[in-house]
Amino acid sequence: MRGHAVWASLAALTCRTFAHGTLLRSAATGGAIGEEKAWVQQLRDARAAASCRPATANGKIVFVTGTGGFVGYHVALALRARGDGVLGLDNFNGHYPSGLKRTRAGTLEQAGVITLEADLNDADALKAATELCNFTHVLHLAAQPGVRYALKDPDAYVKSNVGGFVSVLERVRKLDPMPSVVYASSSSVYGTNTKMPFSEEDAVDSPASLYAATKREDELLAHTYNHLFHIPLTGLRFFTVYGPYGRPDMALFGFANRILKGEPVTVYTGPDGREMERDFTYIDDIVRGCLGALDNVRLSRSALKARNMTVSAADDSPPKLYNLGNEHPATVSKLLDLLEEFMGKRAVREYVPASNTGDVFRTFANVSLARAELGYQPQIPLREGVRRFVGWYQEFYKDGLDAAMLRYSADGAV
Repeated sequence: MRGHAVWASLAALTCRTFAHGTLLRSAATGGAIGEEKAWVQQLRDARAAASCRPATANGKIVFVTGTGGFVGYHVALALRARGDGVLGLDNFNGHYPSGLKRTRAGTLEQAGVITLEADLNDADALKAATELCNFTHVLHLAAQPGVRYALKDPDAYVKSNVGGFVSVLERVRKLDPMPSVVYASSSSVYGTNTKMPFSEEDAVDSPASLYAATKREDELLAHTYNHLFHIPLTGLRFFTVYGPYGRPDMALFGFANRILKGEPVTVYTGPDGREMERDFTYIDDIVRGCLGALDNVRLSRSALKARNMTVSAADDSPPKLYNLGNEHPATVSKLLDLLEEFMGKRAVREYVPASNTGDVFRTFANVSLARAELGYQPQIPLREGVRRFVGWYQEFYKDGLDAAMLRYSADGAV
């Protein structure tokens, strides 16, 4: 059982550390020499193993990366709510205030889901985490997000989005039975395509940003690892996800902040004067898509054998890719109209020509394949989604903007 093997891994890691004359630094605080990494301490806690335990005999056991993040948080909650076992992992990096990530992780812990604090590229951490439980599935959502920030720190994107995915796949292929993998891709892979709506059959060889290139690389890596090691893989191309507990650097959250402070909101226009359009997709719809993918991804050969099921040639089918969107693109002005209505305050709008930062001007998802094979059906229209977001946002800022920012500052205080 992997649950017993994890203790041997931790013991060996401690011995190696002492042999080098130093103990591990704390991943939680960046503490002084002499402190263990946070994940080592967490794995000793009985709550970590309990986190993996499904509520029913047929429940899945899912290792979810990125549970401190927006989508990972919501999907982990949904998995736990339906009775699946869930263990999370997140490195709580400083791309945006880590206090918000820690608040998500704290809410998950209250629901019985533990988030290990570790980096995907820490081989010891990943090995120990995946040996704790007999995971049936891996849901890989951890990534360095954002198109524009990639211009400032390209190395972080390659290390996290490409290197991190390779680390996960390398670990998965060594597990027996081998879990099935569902991973997050992005609508950005469609790049400069002009054919609308975007379909999974469209060419994706013209990424417009480094972020898009890393996500396309993940899709290629999925094909490679499926071909070489028969890992069952499903990729999900998310279209502009929004909702409560979203990232502060995303459009809806940022626009709401600027409206609240009375600051101008920049609306970018293309060479023809038209505004950007996005297929804004509410988080609950994305969660349903992730659950559908986990429920429909095929099992690996070793997993089938472990269940005494027949292994056939069909079990080596190529990895799948699905669009998860709302099918109704909207302009930024439309989004601002709704924010103004529900916040009760006007936005100061500034229309400016877009610079070449890697953003594409229109996204539009064709979700017919996900509808047919995953049972995916977007249910939350933009108006309702923005109303729900504003309700959460106003509670979030009930004590004022400065107080909210202090609560969710980088020191993790809440």
